[in-house]
Amino acid sequence: MNQAEQTAGRDAEGASKSRLIGIAAAVIATTIVLLLPTPDGLNPAGQRTAALFVGALILWASEALPIAVTSLLTLAFQPLFGLTDLGPALGNFMSPVFFFVLTMFIIALAWTKTGLARRFAWWMLSKAGTDARRVIYVFVLGAGTLSMIVSDVPAAAIFMAIALGIFAKLGIKPGSRFGKAIMIGIPIGALVGGVGTPAGSSINLLGLEIIVQQGGERIPFVNWMAIGIPMVAVLLPLTAFVVAKLFPPEIETIGVMDDIDAERKRMGSLSSQERKLIAIMSTMVVLWILSSWPALFPEILRPLSNVFLVAILGSVVMFVPGIRLFSWKEAQNATGWEVLMLIGAVTALGVVSRDSGLAQWLVDTLLSGLTEWNAVIILLVISAFTVVIHLMLPINPVIPVVMIPPLMLLGEAAGLNPALFALPVIFTASCAFLLPLDAVPLVTFGKGYYKMFDMLPAGALISVAWVILMTVLMLVIGPLIGLI
Repeated sequence: MNQAEQTAGRDAEGASKSRLIGIAAAVIATTIVLLLPTPDGLNPAGQRTAALFVGALILWASEALPIAVTSLLTLAFQPLFGLTDLGPALGNFMSPVFFFVLTMFIIALAWTKTGLARRFAWWMLSKAGTDARRVIYVFVLGAGTLSMIVSDVPAAAIFMAIALGIFAKLGIKPGSRFGKAIMIGIPIGALVGGVGTPAGSSINLLGLEIIVQQGGERIPFVNWMAIGIPMVAVLLPLTAFVVAKLFPPEIETIGVMDDIDAERKRMGSLSSQERKLIAIMSTMVVLWILSSWPALFPEILRPLSNVFLVAILGSVVMFVPGIRLFSWKEAQNATGWEVLMLIGAVTALGVVSRDSGLAQWLVDTLLSGLTEWNAVIILLVISAFTVVIHLMLPINPVIPVVMIPPLMLLGEAAGLNPALFALPVIFTASCAFLLPLDAVPLVTFGKGYYKMFDMLPAGALISVAWVILMTVLMLVIGPLIGLI
């Protein structure tokens, strides 16, 4: 056995031990929660739900089991713990959000397969020229703009691929400030852009669906955009400025404009596939926006005022003969099935936490005094806590499921619109860049151009601006859209 094989064997053995430790920790923690005396105000079903949550979080965070396998376990243990029958658990698992996220993977594939995303990126580079500092702005603004329609992970991956091509041509290696600025700026830009529209991130639709599950009213598409678009308009340029300031590029240019022009010429004019995708996406976006006013639709077309239905129909059209942007096998391979399973599992757990009384108990125990504070302080505290909790729960879909139900109950107790307490969590659930622990920063982190704590200074500054800006927008625009 050579040295490489010995090293691989030791790594495999170490990984196996880590997984066993994670499983043991989950079992022990779950057992402890089950055996503890039931706290005052919490019924036994709520305690069992808390135990299931604790065990699942440890398994997800440690990846002791594949994320999808842990997600299946949460389904199996709901009837085993006497929380609900398997049928209702499966019904909660296969929520509209599950299928919306599936369509987002299909749409992201369409942008990459047709080449439209790459064309958009090179078009933006052509507008920036070759100045290195302006190129940093292009990558941040481009990833953020694309992320408002395409999910944040593929948006980050698309711009990273183009950046790596430029790095290879210029000989940019890990340690370069230019490389560091772009590789940190891309995921932050994608996460910022993802809050521009409800379709920008699976977290947005998951959070909005939880509001409905908890008895709140559905937030119209344009009402979200009334807050989301101003956030993106301010935070994207700020992100580019911060990363360029913290990591000033050591080069002045990325070459000559002829290189960029040559790349665009190689792509040629818009292909028929690209035109088809533009037509499909334009129709979907128009219908999404019009869904905020269902009365505008004739009675027979009223179902098209449903955001989820439009996403499903739009993705189906991409497979119709004569359009056919790709095959179903290609769509299968491009789908993040672990993400889908995680979304389904946390949605089902959210329903159980409400029905078992766990959410109400958390409100009474931890947050009851919050209603006595000023609205500004409430929004700031909720948003800041959501930012910090990413360090302990680096699994974004879990955050709205854990936080929204108790906060909505708190809003009801205070006599306020529950959405006022829930929306800051949904918006700020994407503010996940203090450290590269979330799936989006991990897209670029693995390339080695920056270290774990390199993201912290930029991430902290932008997070503070995010919390302040979102609070101001909620207070200023909230009354205009019926939140306050």
